[in-house]
This record gives sequence, structure tokens and C-alpha cells, in this order.
Amino acid sequence: MAGQVEHINPDGLNVNPAFTQVVTVTGPVKTVYIGAQNSVDGNRNIVGKGDIGAQTEQILKNIDVCLKAAGAGKEHLISWNIYVAQGQDMRPAFEAGMRWWGNKDKPPLNNVMFVSGFGPDFLILIDAIAVVPLP
Repeated sequence: MAGQVEHINPDGLNVNPAFTQVVTVTGPVKTVYIGAQNSVDGNRNIVGKGDIGAQTEQILKNIDVCLKAAGAGKEHLISWNIYVAQGQDMRPAFEAGMRWWGNKDKPPLNNVMFVSGFGPDFLILIDAIAVVPLP
């Protein structure tokens, strides 16, 4: 049996293009865990100081790099945790995320937590889990 990932939005729950309610994984798969990414680029520069949208764009670029290094793509994401500094307007981050995701179906589970902060320059961090079905 080949590995399979199923995204489920049960009747009676909110259906949103930004997240899925339930994900099941069966059969042989490779699971990829991506540690919390911030807006530091490959040259150790902090991108988007004071701009949650720009920071989110850089974080998603970093997640792309991690996924590719593991032999996965954004379509393999099943869950991510989004940590936001308290008091931030989430709309620019949401818009950046939806641009990155595009019109793909089967978005990952989405857990958003507001925290007291990360230090003076960071407004958002994201960690993620991806599952790649094996033949």
C-alpha cells in the first residue's frame, strides 16, 4: 500500500482556504519536521524589521528551502504552528501566506498562538510538519 495523506473538512465545521480541520496519514511515508523559522535570510540579515508581512514572506521562503532540502514541497505540508507577537495585525501575514500558498487545495492544519514576544526585531515565527507519501 502506498502512503496516503487525506485532508478532511467535516460537515458542520468552518471551511477556510487557509487551513484544513483534520489530516490523516496512512501507509509508508516520510515525515519532515521543520523547526521554528524566523525572518533571517541566508546572509544572516533580518528581513522586514517592524513589518509582519515582509517577515512572513521571508519565513515562507525559509520553509521552502527546508522542504526542498528534505525532498518535499509546500503541497506536503500537513501542519504548522504560527507564533505571533501579541498586538500584531495578522492581516499582512495572512495575505503573504495566501500569496505563497496560491490556489492550491488541501492547506495544512493551522495553529495560531499569540505570545508576549521574541525579542526586539521578530514579530512572527512558524514551524511546520510535512508528510511525503512513499510509493
